[in-house]
Amino acid sequence: MKATLAAVLFTVTAVSAMAQSTPVGLWRNADDKTGEVKAEIRIAETGGALSGRIEKSLKKDTKPDATCDECSDDRKGKPITGLEIIRGGKKGEGKDVWEGGKILDPENGKEYRASFTPIDGGKKLEVRGYLGPFWRTQTWTRAQ
Repeated sequence: MKATLAAVLFTVTAVSAMAQSTPVGLWRNADDKTGEVKAEIRIAETGGALSGRIEKSLKKDTKPDATCDECSDDRKGKPITGLEIIRGGKKGEGKDVWEGGKILDPENGKEYRASFTPIDGGKKLEVRGYLGPFWRTQTWTRAQ
């Protein structure tokens, strides 16, 4: 009985730890300049590829009916809440990084190549957007 209970606890702990070492989940991002939390983004994985949507805007000055006016693709004019900002990205072979995807900045409508790396035991996510040889990195915090 004790061995079975120990095995169950080990399995639950291992699965929980594995779930935390992935970009899948709910994240909060912050403004690079002010540090103000901007949004909650839910990242999911379907068929091995990532997708992420703004679940909730947390900026004080965001209107509830705000749309992506700067977007130039199929997301133009779509509501910010529910907007898909992450498309693609697959786990690199033998690495704890998801790469090959794209991320949209709805404030300026630009889409960047992106990589996603869980850090700090999966409590944080390093999100790096690339434009040509230049990049910008943000660290998102797991909300759940």
